[in-house]
Amino acid sequence: MTRSYEWLTAMNKAHLWHPFTQMKDYNDSDPLIIERGEGVRLYDVQGRAYYDGFSSVWLNVHGHNVPELNDAIRDQLERVAHSTLLGMANVPAIELAERLAAIAPRGLNKVFYSDSGATGVEIAIKMAFQYWHNLGNRGKSTFVTMNQAYHGDTIGAVSVGAIPLYHDVFRPMLFPSHVIPYPNAYRHEGGAAEAMKATLTALRKLLETKADEIAALIVEPIVQGAGGIIVMPPGCLREMASLCRQHGVLLIADEVATGFGRTGAMFACDLEDVSPDLMVIGKGLTGGYLPVAATLATDEVYDAFYADYEEQKTFFHGHSFTGNPLGCAVALASLRLFEERNMLEGVNMKASFVEQKLAALKNRPHVGDIRQKGLMIGIELVRNKASREPYEWAERIGVRASRRARELGLLTRPLGNVIVFIPPLSSTEAELAAMTDILAKSIMDVTEGGFHS
Repeated sequence: MTRSYEWLTAMNKAHLWHPFTQMKDYNDSDPLIIERGEGVRLYDVQGRAYYDGFSSVWLNVHGHNVPELNDAIRDQLERVAHSTLLGMANVPAIELAERLAAIAPRGLNKVFYSDSGATGVEIAIKMAFQYWHNLGNRGKSTFVTMNQAYHGDTIGAVSVGAIPLYHDVFRPMLFPSHVIPYPNAYRHEGGAAEAMKATLTALRKLLETKADEIAALIVEPIVQGAGGIIVMPPGCLREMASLCRQHGVLLIADEVATGFGRTGAMFACDLEDVSPDLMVIGKGLTGGYLPVAATLATDEVYDAFYADYEEQKTFFHGHSFTGNPLGCAVALASLRLFEERNMLEGVNMKASFVEQKLAALKNRPHVGDIRQKGLMIGIELVRNKASREPYEWAERIGVRASRRARELGLLTRPLGNVIVFIPPLSSTEAELAAMTDILAKSIMDVTEGGFHS
């Protein structure tokens, strides 16, 4: 039975509470209701097609309705849909763990599964805390994060988050963290070099005075996502990792958004040959199909938990669907496609193409900055290009530009005044050309053409 758009709209309004959405605004508009996907396009219940210009919140890799991924799920479904990892194992979970250890930065040999990036982060910070506890060092109990950091929405993940809009209301519930600046070259008066210097200086001073109480530094490597697609200056991540090693502080890399080819390498840490102590992955792990995440740990971290039963050093953490066989099976199929289709090489070629396509936008009067690493792109819109004066929140410039893009057939979701373009890695040059044309027109219509929606 096919439901009408009117019925679905009414039930959506009556019962669904959408994430990161002001429902009063949302319920005043006609909702977009997706029915199916094919390739890099999504189709709504009224038959209209849209390019998936943000990979369904940064996670789709190979496109929608991919035969190889569909088959992997169906094949596994014929065997078993789920079996717990508490005290037992399943075949896809073992095979995927072996594969992840093989492609991860060196040393990350142990895999702990979860169901989302936020829970993966929660696991990482709990592991870091208990690591020191198990070694008998009870003093190392705090964390270092970076301003405008986003690591998910569980209490622990929010405690190491630093976006006031998202996190301030929950501060009374959270444990405190040390905050250092993320190097934002566009918003630093000294540019990239001085922004990087400010970050490293702040981290160095903090570690020199408080390393004995700090368990770990958590960082979005190379690209800070929800903070506005901020790209680190070259060498910054490597220097941060070095400082952590010098001062005996664990490094947690949150690769939930940056992993699986998004930056042009399998993992962003690979771009600077950085091997963290803990690494969190999610989003693209299953090609964007099913909710599976993982926290990877070094043998050194794992060994701090490996003890006689009566010592009570067990990591008492888990989720009902940890290591779900369906999710692990489709993740394995996704990784096979990476190899068979030379995805990483393709991402870098496509990234160069997109950079060329968007180059003309840099000259537009309200485009302040275009930041890109691989196929992660953020276009910051400003009221005044010379002074870099931002648009006021109430002007909703990002929302309006994204709404215009939707009218023209492209879906994306802004980060304040930053328009996000993170297409599926499988996008062809022709599809990328069409998407960037819509993106450019949407921005110019809203910032220059007096378009209102």
